Amino acid sequence: MSSIKELLKSVIRDKFHNYQKTKEPAYMPFHTALLGKDRLALYQFIHSLNTNFGTTIFEPVGVELAKNCFEIVKRQVNVSCEISEEVLKEIDIIIDSLIVADRQPDKNYEIDRIKQKLNIGNFRKVKLTKVDLYCQNANNYYLFDIKTAKPNRGSFLEFKRTLLKWTATILTQNPNANIHTLIAIPYNPYYPKPYSRWTMAGMLDLKYELLVAEEFWDFLGGDGSYQYLLNIFEEVGVEMREEIDSFFKKFKNK
Repeated sequence: MSSIKELLKSVIRDKFHNYQKTKEPAYMPFHTALLGKDRLALYQFIHSLNTNFGTTIFEPVGVELAKNCFEIVKRQVNVSCEISEEVLKEIDIIIDSLIVADRQPDKNYEIDRIKQKLNIGNFRKVKLTKVDLYCQNANNYYLFDIKTAKPNRGSFLEFKRTLLKWTATILTQNPNANIHTLIAIPYNPYYPKPYSRWTMAGMLDLKYELLVAEEFWDFLGGDGSYQYLLNIFEEVGVEMREEIDSFFKKFKNK
């Protein structure tokens, strides 16, 4: 718990430091006249923090949680390797069949198809998206692509392609690997309503390729981890309240 709290405090203080070195808040005369410089500075600070929340907070927090449940935990992992050209063709066929809705996504079926092509034909080096969060226990591999709470519907095709290529690289190196490649959504923006999974249903196997909010955090750290994290974030907010208020007061009279 203390390591996560110190991580959060460090991220906020680093943001304060970097924020002061820039020319922010930007000149927005109408916004400033309406809201005041301190509120505008707060808005722009939150926007800046939100743009890289995944890499600066969600990924390192995920690492800290997962350390208790997995033997190997890393972030921003490069899994690029040489893949059979036949595997790459098979991935294109899988994607095309989902685009035209010939079938529903089925991760186990897709893994079997990739396995059948692993050592056929020439091999080609491919450069892949880095794995945001990599967890491993013995022969069980879990590769996560952490996305924003409301990903663009048009991006799901590339999400799926990334998951399949990650699957192919791990199986190329270890054909017997028990491989899981997943999209992780850190929180549910529709709460208390259920997450709108229907937008992903045509491309992702929702049972095996998607974890949202509690599903994701509780998977990494065990039952109750999601609420545990929310409590830590709240505690850090309370402990840093005066520090945060003091920082933005400086903008009020500028």
